[in-house]
Amino acid sequence: MAAQLIDGKALAAKVRAGLVDEAKAIAAKRGFAPGIAVVRVGEDPASKVYVTSKKKTAEELGFGSWEHHLDATVTQVDLLALVAKLNADPKVDGILVQLPLPKHIDSNAVLLAIAPEKDVDGFHPVNAGNLFQGRPGLVACTPAGVMRMLEEIRFSCSGKNAVVVGRSNIVGRPMAALLINASATVTVCHSKSDVAAEVRRAELVVAAVGVRHLVKGEWVKPGAVVIDVGMNRGADGKLSGDVEFEAARERASFITPVPGGVGPMTIAMLMSNTVTAARSRG
Repeated sequence: MAAQLIDGKALAAKVRAGLVDEAKAIAAKRGFAPGIAVVRVGEDPASKVYVTSKKKTAEELGFGSWEHHLDATVTQVDLLALVAKLNADPKVDGILVQLPLPKHIDSNAVLLAIAPEKDVDGFHPVNAGNLFQGRPGLVACTPAGVMRMLEEIRFSCSGKNAVVVGRSNIVGRPMAALLINASATVTVCHSKSDVAAEVRRAELVVAAVGVRHLVKGEWVKPGAVVIDVGMNRGADGKLSGDVEFEAARERASFITPVPGGVGPMTIAMLMSNTVTAARSRG
């Protein structure tokens, strides 16, 4: 029997709907709605699509929304000056600097400059450290979205063998931390791992490495839950994930499609983080 699909679009709509009243309550209390500022540098096509989608979602929720589009030749000094200005703006609750940045700019320095309480991407070392210590804070959006999906299908992580394929700071590492905090037994796979062997024993697989069909369907343990974070565009222009979808679907109990799975949840959780930031700032 084929796996049940986890509909990221429907769940993201549910999450967004729940934020509308919270945003209104915050606006009524302090006189202005939660606000998010997105900084985009250069003309990367994917970045433009992502930023447009984020801005549209924020506006639909009634948030304050600002896009700062800078030329690819902008200096690091000027970019840091903009971040400092946004840090000081009381109407901006969340700041997101869209990656990738041009090669002449130190991305780490820019992300470090964002005030941790406005870091709605959850990438700042303060927020990452809070996550690994099990403390409250702003959590990276994609892993947070995955946890919300697992909650929706009533998958209890406690005591389960979970495998995270990929160890990036954006997805893999924070995903592992969230699963550890949820009492899963977690293995993180990378280029030196025997991925096939680890996936075969996993009750939960989260694939986030950016390699098309790296995880073969035949590796999936019968009944496992498969979350595919990968987003790879083929020569035909079609998107596919890191998991061999059709073959994996024949063995898994639940699986996310690509597109329409994790992607919509990332933006929904970004908006949720913005509300959390606004609430914590009073």
